Amino acid sequence: MSENAIEKFKFTGNAKEWFGIWIVNLLLSIITIGIYSAWAKVRAKKYFSNHTYVSDRNFDYHATGKQILIGRLIVIGGYILFNIVLIAVPFLGLFLLLALIGLMPWLIVRSMMFNARMTSFSNVRFNFVGTVGKAFLVFFIYPILTALTAYTTAPFLSRAVRKFSINNHRLGTAEFHFDGPIGPFYKAFLVAIAWVVIVGGLGMLATGFNILELAYAMDNLETDPSTAGSIIGMFYLLLFVAVLPAAMIYFAMIRNTVYNATTLTGGHKFNSTVSAGKMLWIALSSFVVVVCTLGLMIPWAQVRMSKYLAENTDLIPGGSLDDFIGTQQAEASALGDAFTDLEGIDVGLPV
Repeated sequence: MSENAIEKFKFTGNAKEWFGIWIVNLLLSIITIGIYSAWAKVRAKKYFSNHTYVSDRNFDYHATGKQILIGRLIVIGGYILFNIVLIAVPFLGLFLLLALIGLMPWLIVRSMMFNARMTSFSNVRFNFVGTVGKAFLVFFIYPILTALTAYTTAPFLSRAVRKFSINNHRLGTAEFHFDGPIGPFYKAFLVAIAWVVIVGGLGMLATGFNILELAYAMDNLETDPSTAGSIIGMFYLLLFVAVLPAAMIYFAMIRNTVYNATTLTGGHKFNSTVSAGKMLWIALSSFVVVVCTLGLMIPWAQVRMSKYLAENTDLIPGGSLDDFIGTQQAEASALGDAFTDLEGIDVGLPV
């Protein structure tokens, strides 16, 4: 492989194959009152990992349904215990709340660690080395400071979350590094806000909608259901038209910014070329198809989006990828024992 030759990601899954897995996952999860959902999650993550390739090497997911179920039971058990104590001894509520706040950063780090260590690329495991103290700062202190600035510093928070996640991830012993400038984050933030304000404002002018009517409708759902229903429906339509495209615009711009500023030990770089317009078209058209088929086309929509994201993601190796993978396999072999001592705590945070 020549240095700096672009290696494109690709997703080889197909809707028919994934539908068969998806429908079985859904039915068994319903039949078992949600218990099988732990195994369903593993099957889903394994399918999408196994079918994602770069340089003819694919990813894999190694967690088991038992691990996920045990992790969930730990979290659910803690929540139930919290509420029992709160009801039995109400004056302890404040102390329990503070304890929960103190526990959340640990859960976040544990979740990211679990997701990383259960994922591999070309038989090399990922890892996460973030600390609880840093997680508390990023996920609790920074959001409070952002709120105090009326969210004008939200791009700083967005960048801090990504830096915490990316800079603490490893592939074997190789380190990921992201240190992008704040400018592109503010640009994405302002463009998304502008879309919401302009499109939402034009929509309100065109329909004559106002907030006072919405408040009236909410208070009169029983006395005048038809009028209230039409006003509430108009509100959700405006929200859909204004917010969904803004979210797609923000996601596309931030994804490109983050990928293009991320490197991996060895001079390896990444590139993302997703288009907000294309993503919006895929999301809207998929939504229409999914609604018209009463949800049966969800697997098709998921595969469609995964293919688009993979096709617009590149790896630019800094040298031979064969040598890099071989080195990481040798250096990471000593980490094997660490992959078996984690509970399956997964609070759904993105890696």
